[in-house]
Amino acid sequence: VQLQASGGGLVQAGGSLRLSCAASGRTFSGYVMGWFRQAPGKEREFVATISGSGGSTYYADSVKGRFTISRDNAKKTVNLQMNNLKPEDTAIYSCAASSSPVIATTRRGYPYWGQGTLVTVSS
Repeated sequence: VQLQASGGGLVQAGGSLRLSCAASGRTFSGYVMGWFRQAPGKEREFVATISGSGGSTYYADSVKGRFTISRDNAKKTVNLQMNNLKPEDTAIYSCAASSSPVIATTRRGYPYWGQGTLVTVSS
């Protein structure tokens, strides 16, 4: 599966952005999809993940209540709606995929990665 993230940009604190990740290949619904981010000088960290059916979602504590992950299996896309953005959300956001039925919250659980999209939140 190939992945391409988009939707990043510059936004003021308190604002919103919607990231999208488009996937190619068959059986998209068979993949658990995740979003990760990497801030300058920091390690890549888990943000959110969603099961193949979309019925299960998990979030990092730092984004819970502000971010929402969703997917459209017919369009082969996964989205990350980010509200009430904070300067500490500034990072490169990447989408990832796993064909394992186990939902992972670590980067090692995702063999497939797309190029990231930059989100910058100004104070």
